[in-house]
Amino acid sequence: MIPYLSSKNQDLLLFAQKRKKEYASAKPFPSIHIHDFFNAELLEEVLAEFPDLSKGDNIEYNDPLQKKFAGQGEALFGEKTKALMHYLNSEPFLKFINELTGIEEQLFSDSYFSGAGLHEIKPGGLLKVHADFNKHPVNNLDRRVNFIVYLNKDWKEEYGGHFELWDKEMSQCVNRFLPVFNSIAIFSTTSISYHGHPNPLTCPADRSRKSLALYYYSNGRPDEEAIAFKDGHNSIFVKRKSDATDSQDWDAYAERKRKKPLLKRIYRKIFG
Repeated sequence: MIPYLSSKNQDLLLFAQKRKKEYASAKPFPSIHIHDFFNAELLEEVLAEFPDLSKGDNIEYNDPLQKKFAGQGEALFGEKTKALMHYLNSEPFLKFINELTGIEEQLFSDSYFSGAGLHEIKPGGLLKVHADFNKHPVNNLDRRVNFIVYLNKDWKEEYGGHFELWDKEMSQCVNRFLPVFNSIAIFSTTSISYHGHPNPLTCPADRSRKSLALYYYSNGRPDEEAIAFKDGHNSIFVKRKSDATDSQDWDAYAERKRKKPLLKRIYRKIFG
């Protein structure tokens, strides 16, 4: 069987110990971006299995703040993808995430891939800067870490799709990188860990931005995070102070939400 990991990080705990200071000290919040994390041959096979998420019974987000597609659970996982995703939800990998992030609470994986799994953004798509939902929708565990695997071969700078990390004042993008093949992003999730892919994707029509996402949870979190996470919340979208298009998009989003109840009332009046 092809190994999951590249030869340079076969000992995950040792790898985590070497990089944990880098993770903890990253700005604007604890995070890390790593190239060539997986065995490239395995990831090639995973990419070959990746379906077109714009087709079939998948989730489509289509409003001014997010234009993307997502799979539901593991129904569309191919054989290699399923093996990799199960490995990333396994005990050894959870211990690696605990060690790298410095999170003291025991971490739990999400076998249902709630909001996680296969993600795809087509040309023109985007995901405005936001902080993620903070509670698991079923068991109410606290969301602590995001792990994202990028699958985009020969990805060029001009295609866009940069993953951006923003400061809590939303005054500047502190870190950004291209979603290139066999690179990963790991970051701690709080109600001010603002991140996203806020500018429309400009890749060719036959390309798309593909990724695998996993989320890790704990039962409770540190006291210093208790106020921000006292109640459960959905994704919190925030405006970039330096970008006028965000205000336009927010106005369009608000207008769209305002019209939806009106359309429902008209529909009920006509059709009962």
